[in-house]
Amino acid sequence: MVNLNDSANANALDRIFSALADGTRRRVLADLEQGTASVSELARPHAMSLPAFLKHLRVLEDAGLIARAKDGRVVSCTLSPEPMQAASNWLARYEKFWNGQLDSLARYLYHDQEIHPCQPDAPPTTPSNSGSAATLPPPSSGSGKPGRTRKR
Repeated sequence: MVNLNDSANANALDRIFSALADGTRRRVLADLEQGTASVSELARPHAMSLPAFLKHLRVLEDAGLIARAKDGRVVSCTLSPEPMQAASNWLARYEKFWNGQLDSLARYLYHDQEIHPCQPDAPPTTPSNSGSAATLPPPSSGSGKPGRTRKR
């Protein structure tokens, strides 16, 4: 379980969620679910330069979400699931909270509907031509007649 009072764990969660905030990095993680892949294989579907893509890999590596290994001239990446588990545990705590809050709201609304059932809306009344107080004047057009213009 992640102890949020520990600043190292809080910083780790910050790095994880920051890394997950970008679509390119999420796609890299999805690609790595299939297994280890080289940097060039991972970069191929992304329309960016290799140096820009390597910056994304650095963010993922700093967050601990991937591990890089070099074999000769080939650099390969592997998914590291442990940091995702820490993020998942953190989210699960808040999921329990919000599910409890939403269940409470549902109970309240159900109880309120039992006490005050919805009444069908009354049909709209049309103004009569009898000249009574129920007749409303037509709405204004928002502006009056044009005024006098200055001659130059």
